[in-house]
Amino acid sequence: MGVKKQLGIGVMTAALGLSLIGGGTYAYFSDSETTNNTFAAGTLDLAVEPTQVIEVDNIQPGDSMTRNFELQNNGSLAIDKVLLETNYSVTDAEGDNTGDFGDHIQVEFLYNADKLDEVIYQTTLAELKNMSPEAVNEHVFDPVLEDGLEPGSLDDLVVKFNFIDNGENQNQFQGDSLNLEWTFNAQQAADDGE
Repeated sequence: MGVKKQLGIGVMTAALGLSLIGGGTYAYFSDSETTNNTFAAGTLDLAVEPTQVIEVDNIQPGDSMTRNFELQNNGSLAIDKVLLETNYSVTDAEGDNTGDFGDHIQVEFLYNADKLDEVIYQTTLAELKNMSPEAVNEHVFDPVLEDGLEPGSLDDLVVKFNFIDNGENQNQFQGDSLNLEWTFNAQQAADDGE
């Protein structure tokens, strides 16, 4: 046999030996498990009851009306802040208004039922309309909702509306109506790391 042939057989034998040794090193017991994981987003669901806070007719300067309403957290996430946006429109019955009816409607936010005499914040509808929602939260809701609203909880709020009697002629507002729209926006609490 030639050197080349002997060398070829030697290389093949070595390759076969290595493959047997290598194949042996991969023989072992094994096991595997698969996990099924889900990510479910929580819900932020603020409700206001009743949905119509006030409806009155035939008011006159000096009249006051107190109304209660609830802020409810019907979601699964905590509410940290409630931001209130105020908007209103005035229907002028006679077309003779020189002033804004909203300047003559005072709003007093009060602590809930057992503390009706304690005013949290007082302003007019016109001023409230021009306030940023963050400022309203700071003045009105922060003192009441110190710890926010946990899921499934509610908080009673009381508001008093006063038609300010300024001691002057307010005839321009006779027959007028004001349509008030409050939009409550909830913001979630910061992540607690769970």
